[in-house]
Amino acid sequence: MPAIPDSTKTSLAQRLRQHARDHWPELSSLHIRYHGQFAYVEGELTDGDRLPLLRLRYSGSASIWGFGLYLASSGKYDNQILPTGLIAGSPQEALDCACGLYLGR
Repeated sequence: MPAIPDSTKTSLAQRLRQHARDHWPELSSLHIRYHGQFAYVEGELTDGDRLPLLRLRYSGSASIWGFGLYLASSGKYDNQILPTGLIAGSPQEALDCACGLYLGR
């Protein structure tokens, strides 16, 4: 799979940051880095601590992504199924899944 286009990186970051502002007040910001077909999302808590949350896998669509949760026990990302039962979905669904798990809502 090709690397994520720059325009998709920009829109992904904008959508995720807006969603975090609207739904996850525990996060002061999101930090997103890219490597190949992956986008790695880390949340910054209001106390300044950073928390690895998830990895999104680009499959050619800016709106549908595969995702993996960060597992602190292994220090790796593990592919997951969204609460909808699908293996891919919107980046916002993936963020909600990760934040629901790690931020306890």
